[in-house]
Amino acid sequence: MALVSQSAETSDLPTQVASGKQLIVGDATNQRLLKGDEKAAALLLALGPDYGRPIFDELDELEVKQLSRAMVRLGPITQEMLDDLMVEFVTTISSNGSLSGNTDSTERLLLSFLSQDKVDAIMEEIRGPAGRNMWEKLSNVQADVLAAYLKNEYPQTIAVVLSKIATDHASKVLAVLPEELAMDVVQRMLGLDPVQKEILEKIETTLRTEFMSTLNHSKRRDSHEQMAEIFNSFDRQTEARFITTLEEQNRDDAERIKALMFTFEDLAKLESSAIQTLLTKMDKKELAMALKGANETVKETFFKNMSGRTAKLLKDDMEVMGPVRLKDVDEAQGRMVSTAKDLAAKGEILIMKSKADDQMVA
Repeated sequence: MALVSQSAETSDLPTQVASGKQLIVGDATNQRLLKGDEKAAALLLALGPDYGRPIFDELDELEVKQLSRAMVRLGPITQEMLDDLMVEFVTTISSNGSLSGNTDSTERLLLSFLSQDKVDAIMEEIRGPAGRNMWEKLSNVQADVLAAYLKNEYPQTIAVVLSKIATDHASKVLAVLPEELAMDVVQRMLGLDPVQKEILEKIETTLRTEFMSTLNHSKRRDSHEQMAEIFNSFDRQTEARFITTLEEQNRDDAERIKALMFTFEDLAKLESSAIQTLLTKMDKKELAMALKGANETVKETFFKNMSGRTAKLLKDDMEVMGPVRLKDVDEAQGRMVSTAKDLAAKGEILIMKSKADDQMVA
């Protein structure tokens, strides 16, 4: 694995900017607490590319990421709030009106002094689901794909990577590595010392640039699959309207999309063990709302996978609810489908489409 040299030096932000103290800014109506990184983010946005660049040039990559995250979550900064910051730092700064720290403004500022690739990497990490880091992302890469990449690396590097990803996923990767290499990696993992931060960062950088970026470009999604996911997010009436119109215009496309869609009714086709796992993750009120609008076949499938007492209590709850809005039912069923997909992504259940050979990977 080619390791990119990286400066370990970290610069000193001005004491005022780096300070972790919280500052109350704004009037009684708009006052809010700003932490150290948020104060620095607001000031750098106010300075803009020309005057902010010399400060950013003194920061290392981790500090740039921290400030970028702060900028994205900053939200509106009024002129009065900015004035309070100026007083706090005993600095004279002029500004044309208010600021808004968001994804676009942060990306524009970063592009003024960083390369497109580096900005893309920073923004991808910020935008990623729940702020997933590199190791969490690797834990979601298919085991055989990750093993195919790692088998060309040094055993010590493989040991470090497998020690950082989820243990259940590491076991799957080890299982598909060549046996001799796998045993070498096992021995190295057993004797693995704490890895220096600089080395770990270099491995992360290489994985991001050489592996994840290539993986992302190679995973060109089928347009019908993408549209099926969009249709899955519609409420029932909107979905029916779009499907009906599409059937009139292009029946083949409509049929392909319907075949790829995973709907609430498909939950009844899951294995009993998967349904039971799903039931343990659902809030009772939400489950009652979702089943309230289900057809009798789906209801009975779920009731059969509960104890007699639990099924009776749920039926009683549904009876007590009386008439409910279709919108509320759609939302509850949508959340139930999302929960099932999350469980499938974690490997806790297996989702299969109606055809035995048509597995859906969530």
